[in-house]
Amino acid sequence: MGIFSNIMGKIFNHKPKAAPAAPPPAAAPTQAPAAAAPAPPPQVIDVTGVLDDLAASNPQKLDWRHSIVDLMKLVGMESSLAERKELADELGYSGDKSDSASMNIWLHKQVIKKLSENGGKVPAELVD
Repeated sequence: MGIFSNIMGKIFNHKPKAAPAAPPPAAAPTQAPAAAAPAPPPQVIDVTGVLDDLAASNPQKLDWRHSIVDLMKLVGMESSLAERKELADELGYSGDKSDSASMNIWLHKQVIKKLSENGGKVPAELVD
């Protein structure tokens, strides 16, 4: 499993601490339907909501909206330079990895963009 897949999994599988209880499923009708019901649309994950929920319960003040290091820390991942370089390789970074500031900015934008492309709801100002 790649680093980006790990990030996405931690965000998309996050369960809010104060989630409302789901209502019990309705009883199935006794008659068979005439046609099969269409598949439900894919679930959209509110990336901002998940990360804000994680930030609210984190004792550190992490700026996940601007920092790939803070985003990785927030989801409980290693954020070392070696991990970020591996993530850069995984996402196709072609710049100078010794310029960690530029690489980090690029990584943050790419991670947010890829979360959006994979079903995450992300505000436009974070994707641009």
